[in-house]
Amino acid sequence: MAVVEAKNLSKIFGKNIGQSIKMLDQGMSKEEILKKTGNTVGVNRASFSVEEGEIFVIMGLSGSGKSTLVRLINRLIEPSEGSILIDGKELATLDKKALRQVRREKLGMVFQQFALFPHRTILQNAAFGLEVQGVDKSERDKKAEESLKLVGLGDYMHQKPGQLSGGMQQRVGLARALANDPKVLLMDEAFSALDPLIRKEMQDELIDLQSSMKKTIIFITHDLDEALRLGDRIALMKDGAIVQIGTPEEILMNPANDYVEKFVEDVDRSKILTASHIMKRPETINIAKHGPRAALERMRREGISSILVVDENRRLQGYVTADDASEARKKEITDIKEILQTDILRVTPDTPMQDIFSMIYDTPVPIAVVEDNGRLNGIIVRGAVLAALANDGEVNLNA
Repeated sequence: MAVVEAKNLSKIFGKNIGQSIKMLDQGMSKEEILKKTGNTVGVNRASFSVEEGEIFVIMGLSGSGKSTLVRLINRLIEPSEGSILIDGKELATLDKKALRQVRREKLGMVFQQFALFPHRTILQNAAFGLEVQGVDKSERDKKAEESLKLVGLGDYMHQKPGQLSGGMQQRVGLARALANDPKVLLMDEAFSALDPLIRKEMQDELIDLQSSMKKTIIFITHDLDEALRLGDRIALMKDGAIVQIGTPEEILMNPANDYVEKFVEDVDRSKILTASHIMKRPETINIAKHGPRAALERMRREGISSILVVDENRRLQGYVTADDASEARKKEITDIKEILQTDILRVTPDTPMQDIFSMIYDTPVPIAVVEDNGRLNGIIVRGAVLAALANDGEVNLNA
């Protein structure tokens, strides 16, 4: 079951909302409804689900409806139509007391503005949410201290916000949300107010934290690069409607319409494509079964000058070259291990293509793509990297 689920969610600002809902049913646009009724469509029939441990990014330009959508998720505003469920509970059915409990126990918020109390210490700021809940001081200080250490601010807990940089202040806001140990973390343009370098550092921080926290995070941004960098999946919005939901790769490689295609046309694909997108099926021989003669014959047949060597579990052992295999045949060497070279470069399937650039020009043999257990997945050759960039997103290197 999804942790957060939106079903046919709409929000219209203005009067006679029912008339505008009917216009949405008729397929009228946001601009048409505004012209005819004076009402503003904030969110238009949004449906999506967010799985546990997922970073789900909602992105779009100013006025696209992303911030309205996140306020519907925690019911800071009421929907005009549709429903929001948190852990299967419909928020619209909850009374004020039950809604407060859901917000305290299930939802944490990190805003664009740090919203820290300047007269309170960092520790007191991080503990504020727990203080509001009436948690005992020793307990809330303990949890706040743990969350500050988690974001790298353990040594600053007795300082005031004014003594910290912008990035550090935003870390305090994140620590305050984490101190409550929420099931879902809502981050509304959380890094937008930061300088570019600090913003990237905070993105790195969040990625590192998520690797250990495994929180369910809904992240709002107008920045496509940020969305592609952080999101497990992305919901791209326009005029209050979600126009596409997909992984960064799906949105980049298979845009749903002209709007999405134009939106992503200037993205540096080398930051998104990974080794798994550009690797080819490798020719291999088995270290326990094949000798230099078999290796040389396979290379001759395939028109290649080197071949990878694996064991019976397809774990990479190294490679042999045609020159070495030919020399070994002349010397009547039968054990492939005697000419095995192990200095082959290795990357994992999720290695970004931009990290592969510098490697590919300095190695005489293909780069091996291996899993963490050493199992060989594929190889990357120099031409594949160039082809992927020139392919305008349609990567099919094994065809």
